[in-house]
Amino acid sequence: MHIPDGFITPKVYLPAWGIAVLAWWICLRRTGSLLDPLVIPRLAVTTSAAFVLSLVTIPLPGGSSVHLTFVGLLTVLFGWRLAFMALSLVFVLQAFLLGDGGITTLPVNILAIAGSGVIVATLVFHLLRRLHLNLALFLAGWTAVVIPSFLIALILGLQPTLAHDASGTPLFFPFGLRVTLPALILPHMILGIGEGMLAVMGWRFFQAGSRRSIKGAIDA
Repeated sequence: MHIPDGFITPKVYLPAWGIAVLAWWICLRRTGSLLDPLVIPRLAVTTSAAFVLSLVTIPLPGGSSVHLTFVGLLTVLFGWRLAFMALSLVFVLQAFLLGDGGITTLPVNILAIAGSGVIVATLVFHLLRRLHLNLALFLAGWTAVVIPSFLIALILGLQPTLAHDASGTPLFFPFGLRVTLPALILPHMILGIGEGMLAVMGWRFFQAGSRRSIKGAIDA
């Protein structure tokens, strides 16, 4: 789902750099106060798992692929600020070390996938958690994949309209929304089931770990 270099016009990725820098600054203002001795190791482990497991990709027809993102899990466990910064780090490492996603398009990928993902996961989780916790967790993970896939499909599908020569030939990505929307959204709706289950299981695992830590401290 990461957009490579050369697929989108500078009209899109240059403003995205400015928005991304602003988003990082907003998150960094509070990041220090959110990190405590219990959060740091768990955030590090989860972020590392996100980086490693995202290397396992499933190829799709048309040259695209899907992989786990951990967006929903990171958001429900650590909040949107820490999740966004952790995912930004993952995207930077993927782009610079592995060539997964472009350098010029890095802020577009971060904002469209991590940014929109943490926002929708936060909203869904907090709206539904009082009704049914497991459902809230599952839908937070599911929507955190599906909504970003829609945005990436929209960005790519609009390129022929945003950038073309005098004859109408696209200068960057050549396929319109009729191709990009089904090609990206449908597979990620299926992948979202796995992301939703991951959010539920990850939440349970870390909650159980917290209870064991508290019990151990009391017993000591």
